[in-house]
Amino acid sequence: MKREDSPELIRLAANAAGMGATLSRRGFLLLSASAVSGLTALGLCEALGASSPLVILDNAKGMILADPSRCVGCQRCELACTEFNDGRAQPSQARIKIDRAMNFGPEGPTGGPDMQGTWGNALVVQGVCRQCPHPVPCATACPENAIQTDPTTGARVVDAKRCVGCRLCQRACPWDMMTFDEERQKASKCFLCHGKPKCVEACPAGALRFVPWRDITREGRAGAATLSALSPATAKACVDCHVPSGKKPARR
Repeated sequence: MKREDSPELIRLAANAAGMGATLSRRGFLLLSASAVSGLTALGLCEALGASSPLVILDNAKGMILADPSRCVGCQRCELACTEFNDGRAQPSQARIKIDRAMNFGPEGPTGGPDMQGTWGNALVVQGVCRQCPHPVPCATACPENAIQTDPTTGARVVDAKRCVGCRLCQRACPWDMMTFDEERQKASKCFLCHGKPKCVEACPAGALRFVPWRDITREGRAGAATLSALSPATAKACVDCHVPSGKKPARR
């Protein structure tokens, strides 16, 4: 449909919403304003290039920023996370990842001269959820639509009642930040503890900060083979949005 056909598009949308017979002049003007905004955003995306996605979902209001230069590897953040969310001290279930980078860093034992962690340069690189903007790989991959938006923080949260334990969200996350509870057979992810992240409160070194949201998905390196749970077209959209140009995710 051409852009000049937008009034007809508005009427079709009104009919689909059940307002076709009762759409007032004011309602038509409101829908028209929304359509113009959408078309303007679409034009901007076209100007930026075909690979620039149109953002259609609200982003999180905040995010956790990690400073590896301050991290002492005490893992108190992991304990605080699981105690608050799961009622037990189990770092392997934490939504923030410290243990996996302690010894060799994100690159693992094959990192060579750039190896981090206790067996490299001693730098502990914390793994935190990047609160992806649209398209959100984990939410897009979920066949049960179990990853929803927390109304308080705007972060995505796993609805345990809908989760069927298929683990497709784990396979979709470029940074391997989903957790999976083997006992409950449910996935989980960081949802910012309703706006008061317990990991940030527990960190004794000031290595974690809760800050206003910004897109950091193109910063750093994707840590896992990714998006095998998505269709090729959707996977390309997620990679274009979240993986830095010229960098490929690691292979598992």
